[in-house]
Amino acid sequence: MCGIIGILGEEPAAPLLIEGLKRLEYRGYDSAGVATVVNGAIDRRRAEGRIARLEARLAEAPLPGTIGIGHTRWATHGKPNETNAHPHATERVAIVHNGIIENFRSLRQELEALGHRFSTETDSEVIAHLITRYLDEQQSPRQAAASALARLDGAFALAIIFAGEHDLMIGARRGSPLAVGYGRGEMFIGSDAMALAPWTDRICYLEEGDRVEVTRAGATVFDGEGHPAEREIRQTVQSGALIGKAGYRHFMLKEIYEQPSVIGDTLRSYVNPVTRAIWLPAMPLSLAEVGRITAVACGTAYYAAMVAKYWFERLARIPVDVDVASEFRYREAPLPEGGVALFISQSGETADTLAAMRYAKEQGQTTIAVVNVPESSIAREADVVLPTLAGPEIGVASTKAYTTQLTVLACLAIATARLRGTIDQRRQAELITALTEVPARAVEVLTHDDVIHRLAHDVAEARDVLYLGRGANFPTAMEGALKLKEISYIHAEGYAAGEMKHGPIALIDETVPVIVIAPSDGVVFDKTVSNVQEVMARGGKVIFLSDRDGIEAFGPGASATIALPKVDPLVAPILYAIPVQILAYHTAIFKGTDVDQPRNLAKSVTVE
Repeated sequence: MCGIIGILGEEPAAPLLIEGLKRLEYRGYDSAGVATVVNGAIDRRRAEGRIARLEARLAEAPLPGTIGIGHTRWATHGKPNETNAHPHATERVAIVHNGIIENFRSLRQELEALGHRFSTETDSEVIAHLITRYLDEQQSPRQAAASALARLDGAFALAIIFAGEHDLMIGARRGSPLAVGYGRGEMFIGSDAMALAPWTDRICYLEEGDRVEVTRAGATVFDGEGHPAEREIRQTVQSGALIGKAGYRHFMLKEIYEQPSVIGDTLRSYVNPVTRAIWLPAMPLSLAEVGRITAVACGTAYYAAMVAKYWFERLARIPVDVDVASEFRYREAPLPEGGVALFISQSGETADTLAAMRYAKEQGQTTIAVVNVPESSIAREADVVLPTLAGPEIGVASTKAYTTQLTVLACLAIATARLRGTIDQRRQAELITALTEVPARAVEVLTHDDVIHRLAHDVAEARDVLYLGRGANFPTAMEGALKLKEISYIHAEGYAAGEMKHGPIALIDETVPVIVIAPSDGVVFDKTVSNVQEVMARGGKVIFLSDRDGIEAFGPGASATIALPKVDPLVAPILYAIPVQILAYHTAIFKGTDVDQPRNLAKSVTVE
């Protein structure tokens, strides 16, 4: 989860930038850099690895200047190095960037035709060149930034400085968080308010689509339409926990809203944006020759494994067994020679999952761990580690860890399918394009918060709630039910929609809300609609989640519909997880339960 810091002050900026970056280290990174304006020119220092290496570089070659930006970065693909580290710069502008620019390829081609020369394969570099183009056309720095931002598709947070401008920094937020800190004669920008805590307790959180122009005198915010906007400046308590909520009421809500950003960070670690190919770490075996995969996890991670089963079997044509970790070891499952065992855990310390992995290693399996904590026990003992870049997840009910697990598993499934020849280069490019659009589509999903809030009022009155889905969205139904149970304490169950007539339909009456997850995928959508008609015929109150095509095809009869973006079926389980998280959250608020620390639950289950 990349980190941004920007400082416009009276003292040399570089030492303060380093201090701010250190406060962002917990987010994870493998390179870092800073840039300042020195005597009217952009100058920068960057280094791969830890911030200590950047500090050493600055000790050898000090960087003066009282305005500057800094960044901690996860590598986009391949070995992290200084070339790919942020800030990216031209002679006229320097930028730091979190997120994904979906249309960077077309922008890069356009700029190359105008004579711009690129030194990296990152999508971020195109932003610096695009702003430079508008500066070359005699636009002012403010105009050039606005012109460039209007042309970017995707989800991002940005901080920008300009050659010749010692009293101007521009920030922008679309899908990734960004905060502005107010000092006395100095101003700050940070992707995490924790980074700003040493210098200010007055924080303004930018809203979706905002652009901010920062000078030492203050900040001017413009909304997504370019109109001046007032944003509340909040007096924060000097408490890491409170500041860490970034103005949200609960950590869970903050973490739900971080998903566009962290999904983007995760994708940048696995997807080469130029070649539209997946990068994976070295494997001790060829994925092309794997005959069977055993996927093992607990709780929410188990549902991520279930989704992955659909992806691997459909795309790569590899059979996948999915097991609950607490059951796997004790049934002494026979495992195939040369097989792969996949273990998924947010903490990397889940006792059942760790024990299951040790059993698989004893059985000669190659073990792959999908974890959010690279230093965890599971990560240390696995043969291959695929990190999720969710950053710390404080809320006990998993949200962003789940969607980043799905993101990593989708990348692994696509790469495996390509190696096995079950998809061609064109289809791989289509699927990767669909994945890189997820952060921006997730932003669109979050705009339904108010609608879902209203629906949650009725759900909170229910004693029982059912969730229905089919195909890869059947596990999403179970995950939605788990979220509701975890934090609202309402009994809920997730079912494959086709199974309703085999027993669960007996539960249906007018008091039972039924949440239906049904993107119009052209595969099982019609069957799902038929199953839901049976529910409505028995008085069930249906909340129908689909895209506009699906809602139109479904017709009248639902108590409520939520129109989500039309996406490739591959990525639907990632996006459709978000509204069921929001529904669970607002339902729990109406119930008055402890959202972040629900009763009887722990974040990391370290005993069997």
